[in-house]
Amino acid sequence: MKWLRWLVPPLVTLSVILAAWNYATGPGGLPPYLLPAPSAVAQALWSGLASGEFWPHIVFTMSSTLIGYAIGSILAIVAGVLVAESQLFERFVFPYIVAIQATPKVALAPLILVWFGFGLASKVVLVALICFFPLLVNTIGGIRRTDPELVAMARSFSRPSWWIFLHIKLPAAAGAIFAGLEIGIVLALIGAVVGEFVAAERGVGYLIDAATVNMNVAALFAGVLILAVFGVFSSFAVRAVQRRVVFWEHVPSDLPTGERP
Repeated sequence: MKWLRWLVPPLVTLSVILAAWNYATGPGGLPPYLLPAPSAVAQALWSGLASGEFWPHIVFTMSSTLIGYAIGSILAIVAGVLVAESQLFERFVFPYIVAIQATPKVALAPLILVWFGFGLASKVVLVALICFFPLLVNTIGGIRRTDPELVAMARSFSRPSWWIFLHIKLPAAAGAIFAGLEIGIVLALIGAVVGEFVAAERGVGYLIDAATVNMNVAALFAGVLILAVFGVFSSFAVRAVQRRVVFWEHVPSDLPTGERP
């Protein structure tokens, strides 16, 4: 069963981490205000979820992450295509895109809050900015790495530019684009939490900040665990979509060379 090959190693690693963690917080170990026991973190997590206290914050963070990620990804792919296909667009616009990316987003966060307020909109804008550039670069690189011989062959058959883009360049760039999407979803979550740290009344980042102020380390770890689980599942979701869409790049390693599933 293939799923066991993927599931067992992470579970073994998790068991080792939990055993070491439990030992470190046992009798004579680290005090709870430095490192709470796994049972204390589990209790804080269950209490917050069962009481409903955590859910509005989780929904807020996930909403800002996914909305900002969608907007940033669409804009990045469109801009990447324009830069890769148009030297004029690249000369006029790309230097400013790089300048925005080079500016630390934490420095831009106060300005974004002034413009868009303390609600969901400011977090969405910050998320979109953070996940934009990696996907932009991957899109440009993927399109420009298209085999020039394939393009020349298509042109020799009088194929129009739009046909060449859809049938040759876009499939060639799909793997790089999905790699950027996988990086982007993790950065999107980081952006959402950074925005909540700066100023927010809701969100998992707000929960972590409040737990830090109150020295509730177990609740702090519970918030971090929520973010980690969402990040892992989001990354695997993007990878699963990639395997469906870019199926030609995923030949099982146990098949002889040249065979397709």
